[in-house]
Amino acid sequence: MATQALTKGDLATLDVSRGELYADDSWRPLFAQLRAEIPIHYCPDSVFGPYWSVTRYDDIVAVEADPQTFSSSFEHGGIVLFDMQDTNVKLAMFIAMDDPEHGAQRKTVAPAFGPSEIAGHAVALRERTARLLDSLPVGETFDWVERVSIELTTSMIATLFDWPWDDRHRLPVWSDWTAKIDIGPDPVLNAERETHIFEMAAAFKQLFEERKAMPPKGDLLSIMAHSEVMADMDEQRFIGAIALLLVGGNDTTRNSMSGLVEQMNKFPDQWERLKADRSLISTAATETIRLQTPICHMRRTVVQDTELGGQKLKAGDKVALWYNSANRDEAVFPDGDLWDVGRSNSRRHLSFGYGIHRCLGARLAELQLQVLIEELLARDMTVEIAGEPERIPSCFTRGFHHLPVRIRKG
Repeated sequence: MATQALTKGDLATLDVSRGELYADDSWRPLFAQLRAEIPIHYCPDSVFGPYWSVTRYDDIVAVEADPQTFSSSFEHGGIVLFDMQDTNVKLAMFIAMDDPEHGAQRKTVAPAFGPSEIAGHAVALRERTARLLDSLPVGETFDWVERVSIELTTSMIATLFDWPWDDRHRLPVWSDWTAKIDIGPDPVLNAERETHIFEMAAAFKQLFEERKAMPPKGDLLSIMAHSEVMADMDEQRFIGAIALLLVGGNDTTRNSMSGLVEQMNKFPDQWERLKADRSLISTAATETIRLQTPICHMRRTVVQDTELGGQKLKAGDKVALWYNSANRDEAVFPDGDLWDVGRSNSRRHLSFGYGIHRCLGARLAELQLQVLIEELLARDMTVEIAGEPERIPSCFTRGFHHLPVRIRKG
């Protein structure tokens, strides 16, 4: 099914939300066929219920640019295919809100991701990256996800929150459970997920109250605690705010760092090209984020009857914006499955979204990946995949549980 073109009958019932498509990395040809034949596609039945798929770049941009018609609000179900409004954890985060509440919360935390703040993190970020790479065994097999991707991103998140350093190992565990939207329809697993999320909320709430009683500082918790908009959020909004900043800071960068290794191995000629021309490093970072697309989809809910790409959508319909498909749209990215470290328009990718909900931490994510590439090249390190990757079986988070590798010099 994943390698042969589907018949019209098969396409009529195609469900691209199935986790096994992402576990075995077989989703690409399905989306390529949808882009070519049914770019606005209706799935009548899935574990998340019926939904529309938007698979072309320009159509996704059009939806993102019309939040009055296509709502992000958690009150309509939120930003993932699994409906959150009827659960104990609604993920009432500002990316899952419409204006004006969305804009007010976004404006509150935005200063933490300004150019001067990001520049202020650069020196420590480079030192951490260099120290970690120097500690890795050369010629021995180890898990890149555990030793590099998780460690570097967790350190950055702990810095942003001013989280207790020796307790930072809890952060990726909470992030992973929060992002497990695919298990939502399973009441047992969803209950376990909610247990972890409430544990996360309690730990962050304690620190939040401590920061509120202290003079204002520049970390995210202090910024929130001393703002008019976010100082007295209800439980669901507090959980949502923490979840967004934690998952957003973790998944994009962590999975792009692992995706870098995959692309390095699939396209060794491009890695050699980088070695020969270090001016391409910034483009290589954005190109890696394009190809990895760490968040496969965001969901919108139609709030008034409309038409999109010749299809009639009704109020209440779910719409999945498949960024992983748009980032390979040949109309925008020729040879879109190739890692081209000199691609002139790689920055146009939709991995960070588009419009009013575009990721606040985009530049910081790019910087972390760029520094990793720079420090690998400075040490003449090539990372070779040494076993079968274990991929996350999710239509939301695209990444790796494990990635066995070996490092060689040269």
